[in-house]
This record gives sequence, C-alpha cells and structure tokens, in this order.
Amino acid sequence: MDIHRCRFVPYPPSAINALAFSHSSSLTSSSKGPSSLRLAIGRANGDIEIWNPRRGSWHHESTFKGGKDRSIEGLVWTHDPEEQDKNGFNVPGKLRLFSIGYSSAITEWNLGTGRPLRHVSGNYGELWCMAAQPREQPMKKQNGSAVNGTTEDATPYQSLAVGCADGSIVLLSTADGDLKFQKTLTRPAKKKARVLSIAWQSKHTVIAGHADSTIRIFDSRNGQQIRSMSLGAGPEGGPKEILVWSVKSMVDGTIVSGDSTGTVSFWDAKNYSRLQRITSHKADILDLAVSIDGSSVFSGGMDRRTTLYRRAAGSRPGEKTRWAEIAHQRFHAHDVKAMAAFETKSISILASGGLDTAPIIIPIREYGREYHRTLSGLPQQPPICSAPGRRLLVSWWDREVSIWRISRSSRVLAPSDDFEDAQQSPSKKLVAKVLLQGDESITSVDILDDGSLLAVSTLSGVKIFRLKDKIDSTLSLRKVELPGEIGHMGANIVRWSPDGKWLLLVTSDSRVQIVRDANVEGNRSAPCFLSHTVNLKRLPRTTSPPNYLHGSLGAYDRSICRVAFSADSRILVAGDLSGYLDTWVLEGHEDLTQDPPVTNPDDDDTSLSSSSDESEPENHPILVYAQHWKHSPTAHLIPKLPSGPLLLSFRPAVPSSQVSLLSNGNTHLHPTRHNPHPHSHDLPNGEDRLFVLTAEHQIYELSILAGKISEWSRRNPKSALPKEFKTVRERGMGCIWDLGPPSSTSPERQRIWLYGSTWLWMFDLGQDLPRPAPDEESDSDHPPNQEVSAMRKRKREKAARKKGLLDSMGQDSDSGSANPGRRERDSGAGNRVPAHELDTGVGRKMRKMTGSEGRDVRFVNLDHPVSAESGEEEVEEGNENEEEDGLVDLRRDRDVAPVNGDVADNQGGRGREKKLPPSYWGTFKYRPILGIVPIGIGDGGDEDGLAQADGEKVEGKKGVEVALVERPMFDIDLPGRFYGEQEWSERKDAEVRF
Repeated sequence: MDIHRCRFVPYPPSAINALAFSHSSSLTSSSKGPSSLRLAIGRANGDIEIWNPRRGSWHHESTFKGGKDRSIEGLVWTHDPEEQDKNGFNVPGKLRLFSIGYSSAITEWNLGTGRPLRHVSGNYGELWCMAAQPREQPMKKQNGSAVNGTTEDATPYQSLAVGCADGSIVLLSTADGDLKFQKTLTRPAKKKARVLSIAWQSKHTVIAGHADSTIRIFDSRNGQQIRSMSLGAGPEGGPKEILVWSVKSMVDGTIVSGDSTGTVSFWDAKNYSRLQRITSHKADILDLAVSIDGSSVFSGGMDRRTTLYRRAAGSRPGEKTRWAEIAHQRFHAHDVKAMAAFETKSISILASGGLDTAPIIIPIREYGREYHRTLSGLPQQPPICSAPGRRLLVSWWDREVSIWRISRSSRVLAPSDDFEDAQQSPSKKLVAKVLLQGDESITSVDILDDGSLLAVSTLSGVKIFRLKDKIDSTLSLRKVELPGEIGHMGANIVRWSPDGKWLLLVTSDSRVQIVRDANVEGNRSAPCFLSHTVNLKRLPRTTSPPNYLHGSLGAYDRSICRVAFSADSRILVAGDLSGYLDTWVLEGHEDLTQDPPVTNPDDDDTSLSSSSDESEPENHPILVYAQHWKHSPTAHLIPKLPSGPLLLSFRPAVPSSQVSLLSNGNTHLHPTRHNPHPHSHDLPNGEDRLFVLTAEHQIYELSILAGKISEWSRRNPKSALPKEFKTVRERGMGCIWDLGPPSSTSPERQRIWLYGSTWLWMFDLGQDLPRPAPDEESDSDHPPNQEVSAMRKRKREKAARKKGLLDSMGQDSDSGSANPGRRERDSGAGNRVPAHELDTGVGRKMRKMTGSEGRDVRFVNLDHPVSAESGEEEVEEGNENEEEDGLVDLRRDRDVAPVNGDVADNQGGRGREKKLPPSYWGTFKYRPILGIVPIGIGDGGDEDGLAQADGEKVEGKKGVEVALVERPMFDIDLPGRFYGEQEWSERKDAEVRF
C-alpha cells in the first residue's frame, strides 16, 4: 500500500466550552453507570458531541451540528419523572438536554433527530450560566406524609436556574415536557453585575457568583436573598472587582468558589462564612468539580493547571478538618474551561476540556494510581472522501468544502517511512472550493468515484454539484437543480451508490430515502434526477427496556449512524446506535425503456415501527426502471450487534452480470391481462460479505444474502484477535480495502486496513488469525514450584486480573511478564500505574505462602484483596474460555485445508515449511489521523513488488494508493496562552513562532 502523508488539509478543531453528564453521581450504584449514561460536549462552533463511556471504551456516538456564529457556552441534562402507561406499567422518564450560548435563548435538543426542539427567550439579558435543580427522588408515603420531608404538592420536575448578563436570575420550568418561564428570583440592580456562575445548594436554595466580588444565596420559593458573601477587593495593581467564575456545592452543603485571582474558597453551609481559601493558580480559575462524597475538589484555570484538593485532619485535638492542595498537573496544553464529574462504586472520573480541543478523562478516587486518558479531538467519522478515478481529495468543515488534486507518486512511501521522506511526496493543488450560503453547518459530503458529481448535505437541504475540468487544471462547479422537495430535504448522511445511479439520503429522523438518476444515457455532463424519492421502511425493532429509574433516551438509540452499499449497488445496509442492521436488496433487472413513476409514493407511515414490505405482500411495488427496493429475504436473520457499528463496508468485487441465466437473456417483461404490473424477482448474486467493526472493537463478517456470519468470522471470533489490537483504546474510524489476484508466490490478497486516530492495523481475511500461544513464561518474582501446573497458574492470574493484582495491560505490577490482551477493571480513565512507578508508600503487595512447605504461593494486593469465592468463579470462566478455544480449533480443522500439507499458521505454528504473508500487522507511529482515503492504484512497492512495513516485507503488487491525512496539535493555530513565571523558554519559543 502506497501512502501519501498529508498535513495540508485544513480542519480547525473547535474549543470545548461546556461539559455535562446525563446522570448525577450515585454511590448506591455498583455498576459503571446506567446504560443511558452519556457525556455531552459543547464546542465553540455550536456543535454538541454525545459520548458513550461504555465500560471505559469512550465511543463518540453522534454530533448535533451547530451553525454560523453559534457557540455552546453551557449544557445541562434533566430527567423527567417516571410515569405509568394505560396498562399500569412504569414508563421511564425522558432525559432532556438544554444549551445556552451568546444569546438570551435557551435551546432544548431533540435527542432522536439531533436538531433543536424548541427555543425559549424572554425579557432578560444575555445568558451566561445555567444549572438544573436537584432531582426529586421517588417518595414513599407513610400516613399521608412524605418520607423525605418534602411536601406532597412539590413538583417532581426539575427547574432550570439561569444567570443573565444584567444581573437577573430566571427560573424556568420543565414540567409536562415543555419549557416555560416560571419566575425571576432577582431583578438587576443599578450596578448590573453579571451572573457568571450558578449552582443549587439544595432543592430550594440557589447560589450565584457575580462579577462584583460577591456570592449571593437565594430562596427559589419566594425569591428572597438569604445571604451575600463578599470576596473583598482585587489584588494590588489589578482590577478592583473579583470575578467569581465558578461555584459548586458539596453533599454536606459546603460551598466552593473559584475566582479570577486563582483562589479557591470554602464557605460554611449554615452561616455562610468563609472557612478557608487556597491560592493555587497563577491565573483565573474557570471551573470547579467536586466528588460525590465531598472529599475531593478539582479546579482548572487559565494557567493550564488541574489542581486536586482533599480534606486533611486537624493537627490538634478538636481542630476541624481543613483542605489542602494535594497535587497539580498540566494535562491540557491551554486554558481549562469546563469540568464535569461522575461517580459510582465502580467508576470515578472527571472530564475536562478547553481550548486545546481534546477532552481528558482523569481518575478521582484513583488519582495518582491510574493514568489520565486523552480522547481524540477529531471527529469519529472522517470529514474527508475521495474520487480515485480523478485523484481528488475532498475535505469539509463548518460550511466550507475544499477539493484537492494529488499527482502520482514518484516513489513508494511505505508505512515505515519517516515524515522527512514524506516531504518528497507528490505535489498537491487546491482545484476547487465551495462555501455554502446560510447558517447551517455541513453534515455529510460524498463524491462519485469518477469525480463527476459532488453531494453536500446540511440539516436544511441537499445540494448537488457537477465537476468539470478547466484548462488551468482546476475544476469548475455547477449546481444541479433537484426536482420537487429533494433539495429542501435535510440529511444527516448522503451517499452515492458505486455505480452512481442512486443517491441515498438519511434524514435527521432516520428515515431512509433514495433517489434515482434519471439520465438513462449515463451522460454526467447533464445530470438529472427523478422527481420523487423511494422511502425504504425499516423493520420494527424492540430495544432492550431501560431501567425506569435511569431514564430513557427515546428514539436516540435507533438513530442511523452508518450505511454501506455493496460493490454492485444492489445491497444496502444501515446500522443504528443500538446495534441493529437493516438490509435492503434491489430486485429485478434494469429496463431503461420503461417509464419511471410519475407520482410520489405513499410515505404516510414513516415511523421506525412501520410495517415492512414483508409483513404484507406488495401487489403494486414502486418500480423504477423495472427495479424496486425491498427488504432482504434474510433481513430478520441478521443478528443484533452487541454495540453500535463503527464501520460497515462491503468487500469490493467486480459486479456480476445483471442478466439472469433463467431469463435467456431477455430482461424485458411486458404487461398482460392477468399481470398488469410485471416485474422481475431477480435478486443480487454478487459479493455480499459485509465487514463490521463495533464500538467494543469486535470484528464480524456477515453474509447478508445468507443471513449469517461468514466462514472466516466463524473461525476467527473475538478471542482470536491479536492481543495488541484488543488493548487499543481509541475507537476505529474507517477502513481501506487492498485486494489482489493470486500469484505464483502468494495467495489471493484479501487485506483490510483499519485505522483510528493514533493507529493503523491490517488484517488479511484470506488467512486465519494465529491462535494466541499460552503464557508459559515463569514469573521472575515467583519462586519455582514444579508441582503447580501451568493451568493452575493461568487460573490464578485470571483471578488476580479481576481484582486488580495485575495492571491493565495484563502485566504483574512488579514483574516483567506481560499479557497485553487482558485488561483489568479500572475506574473509567486510563490504565493503572504500575507499583514500581508510584515511588510512594511501603508497597501494595504481599506474598502469601500456604502449606507445610510453602509451595502454594500467592501475591495479594493490599488495595484489592482476592477472596476465595472470586477465585472459584474465575476458574469456571477460564474453563468456558478453554471450551471456546477448543471449538475454534475444531472449526478450523474441519473448514480449513492445509496448503500443500503445511500448517496455515504464519505466526509461529509448528511444522511450517512455507512462509506466508503476515495475517495481521499494526503500527502506532502516525500523528493524530483525520482520515485515510484511496487516491488511486499504487505501484505496490520496490522492484520485487514488496512494500516495507516496519522492517517486514509485505507482498503488494499493484496495491492501493491512499492519502493519510494527519492533524497534529502543533499544526493547529491556537490563541495565545498564559505563561507562568518559570516558563521563560516556552514563552520565548512562542514569541519567535508568532
């Protein structure tokens, strides 16, 4: 595979201004949060990203697109109370998301469509901050009174407290699924000090931090001011007023504030006097976060510091506990603007973000014993595509589309080459640029392989452009007029079929619409489309019922996130976030002599649960040139994926003949008296194998027409994946196919290249993955014991990993043996820090010897001791894994024939005589990858037809030629940042650079 490393593609990531978890922390929950737990990230360009923690995998599920001059400055979630349906069953309450930003309006978002549901504004100033009222817990009545002490007429809905620029505080009600003005707590005073921060101390007490060095406490029931707390005058030589950028309340009512002097102040919950203040930052503190048990406080500010404070016992008898700065670290490269914390018994994490665009996950309870984790600031779906037929590379962001032409390479650039070698790569040229009118941002872009047509979609419409070469090697773009309402039909996804005859549109409410090219002569110079769309109905699905206490995301889980066409354009697959796959096939032979339909189809029933065309026979199907789309006959057999798909891609193949052998070459059907609407029932017979990568990084290959997994997938389950691939935390973004015919020295090439933001991985689907060899290495810290078998040792290691004896990479914390395929349970952030790197304490492990001679040796973790019961359970789990491995061996022995009597294991199998190309290969050497797209057919390597891959030769004659687009952080233009007193060298370098 030939690689063009590209850094000229402009994509400016946007700063993070707001963070919010969908649920409040709870120490009564023992799991890693409810299944509906999500993290919302608000960015400066108006986008809202929805992230799913998913047991520590952190999957970027969807993005709610913003628009011009829109910024997200605040985010909150609310949880409506549970209700009962007409049958008396509990119905979970809805989770609702609200945002504010540089206006006087509050926006509620429709989670199912990703579009604004309503805007509410009033006669008040610009909104600066927002907080949701603590949720009322379900009450149990005893003798007509509430157990928790609240009145029975108290509303179970949460109110929103909003702080304004004119100094007023407004309450809005979310009752009955609406958002209405409730009351104004305080009117603006003469000084009109801005309300910079707001929080709830209790269900009826509001805390507000102002721009006049004052924190004010209000009663939300009557609007009276309870107390006013002053922070005093500003520092000498600076502003007189102190800005209170953040206020938070702990579980015991203690108030914490962070201000523009870099000081964290702690206030008493009853008399509201200042207990303590700590000046820990060199610049403004922009946000705070507190733990659920009130033992830890985090602060982040303009000096890039993230500081941890914890309670310290008094040194004298009777002295109250005091707060102390425990540690500070610069996780971010710029200002830390937003923080959000979530905790249960199993997960304890802090999410932070700022101007460096990348969210960071920090452990709270395990701070210092676990690494932090930096999530990718780049989008999960690559904002690039290509037209290999004309060597065009298309990129987009916000409302702008850029088209580049990359000339042919003068030499092979293999994955192992350094970036200095990439400077000799072929030249590029910007040949066209499109700037869309209006305020909506681009949601999707696609271009035909021959580069003749470009489709661009926003939430308000779809635009088609025809591309034509000019004399100066640039491109001229002409807008193609779309008939009917097609041009005004907004879409989240737009996709061309490989043959260019169909245009797929997935609307914001996940309706699948498809449009046919009406140009029967195939002349791209005069494109035209039929005046109606075909609505492809989805099968009725039932998602797993959510816990009514955890809330429901509504139709969000059924949102379509990935689509794929087969190589012959006759099979279409759409996958949603819940893991369901809908499949359609194009039935019949194409007959261009037939008139297309002139009336719009009946699209009245467009809901997700609408009946499909298989529940009732179609007497009059909608024929488009004698063809029509229908559900695949085996659609109901396609298994539900364990998680949403990250990648759907059919194997490329040469389209088979469209003429069925049974038709004797005559594909034209004519109406008769008994059959006035004739149509062929011919089904696709081409390549139907679909490659799937899920959000949990499980790989499947499905045979769509057969309705089952392929033979390769049966022989290579998740347990057969390489250990290095299992430990990759960044989720996959896309794939590149590299297929080739067999030769005299190598079998048929069936490679797929997967990539994420920091990795590139190759799998050869023409070979089985090697079985992982059992760990037979002896632990250097364990004394030799001949009576302990290898089986018992593996079982003890599994029990140790379950309880935290081994680190997250499967390595003993004090030993050098590693099993990178196994990961322990962490708190939701990064891997666990090995004990030898902590350099604190007297050690966290002890050796326990039992028996008369001390032969049975166990290492016990003092933080997480292993119980006997857990060890027995893990032994049973290990037996199940051994049975699964045996089934894999049985499948391979039965289904795979040895090549010339040799064992088909190219990774160290015994009895091997013939060396085969590697079945997998991976690298982590590239900078943050924005995307990889095919750009043409490469030369495949050196004179021998071998491309170098980190010192290992991989045969690749006539391999694919791709463009790998990188966007490292040092190439991104960021505003000037704060430099401390001891950062002279960094400040000097910045002055020289700018």
